Amino acid sequence: MSQQRIPVGILGATGMVGQSFINFLQGHPWFEITFLGASDRSAGKLYHEATQWRLDGPMPASVANMRVEECKPLPGAPRLVFSATDSYVATEIERAFAEAGHCVVSNSRNYRMESDVPLLVPEINPDHLKLLPLQAKRGWKGFIATNPNCVAIPLALALAPFKPFGIKRILSTSMQAVSGAGYPGVPSMDILGNVIPYIGGGEEDKVERETLKILGDLKVDHVQDLDAKVSAHCNRVPSIDGHLVAVSLELTQKPTRDELLQAIKSYAGIPQLKKLPSAPPQAIYYMDQEDRPQPRRDASRDRGMAVFMGRLRECPVLDWKFICMAHNTVRGAAGAAVLNAELMHVEGIL
Repeated sequence: MSQQRIPVGILGATGMVGQSFINFLQGHPWFEITFLGASDRSAGKLYHEATQWRLDGPMPASVANMRVEECKPLPGAPRLVFSATDSYVATEIERAFAEAGHCVVSNSRNYRMESDVPLLVPEINPDHLKLLPLQAKRGWKGFIATNPNCVAIPLALALAPFKPFGIKRILSTSMQAVSGAGYPGVPSMDILGNVIPYIGGGEEDKVERETLKILGDLKVDHVQDLDAKVSAHCNRVPSIDGHLVAVSLELTQKPTRDELLQAIKSYAGIPQLKKLPSAPPQAIYYMDQEDRPQPRRDASRDRGMAVFMGRLRECPVLDWKFICMAHNTVRGAAGAAVLNAELMHVEGIL
């Protein structure tokens, strides 16, 4: 790769996901932050004046005195931008950047299910990048690529090794950390010592629909969803980081447990084969301990980019059941988008 780093921008830079982008990109060998976009009330201020740093450690010095701009495709804005904008403004902002010729790598939900927009997990569906040229029909000079919901990513990655055996039905029950609610998030009197069996914003619908698109097959001008059914339960629990998912599934074939374990442990994709900077050494880690994975112990391993599985066993209702887990603000958000951009770079798209 060229030693000259690629300038990148962050849209929605003052929010929690925007801060996660800033944090994750520190020291990145390919990308350098040169543009910070935020709301009108923050534009014109220095970054340290516009926001209060909510992540562990001090605000990175590389951005502290950077001037915040409006979330508009202004002259001088870099071609590659990461979007952490709220869903209620993301549609217009991301479209404006794509129309102006920018490569938008979005964490927002707004374009995920559009037929010409790839919903990327690089270890699973790198071929879905072939949808990008279709966006020119919209009159865009650039494009939008998206990363999935923070539960759909670990769920889809954990399911991917099972796909050759024919996935028919999936039951997913997620226990989602409070950081997924942003800041200030869930009131302490609601979540401490408690579990809330509901997450708004269409969370369960997103998990059910996005998982099938991620695992689907490219058909020239669209993705044909995986021919399966997903039922999702989403619960907010008082862990800080890391979404834990209990999964049961039915398969058309009848593999042995050893065959499934071999498929899990040998699973790899382009990020591992090409050693992309943000890729974990293994796409999936299977943990043999009967009480793992655990969010507090495992979510931050491999810079928060790994997916962990455990407790694979026969299910008396369906066929198999297991646990999977990943860091929700890294692998489920900022880190996932950066990995998507790295994939696009090695594929010559940027």
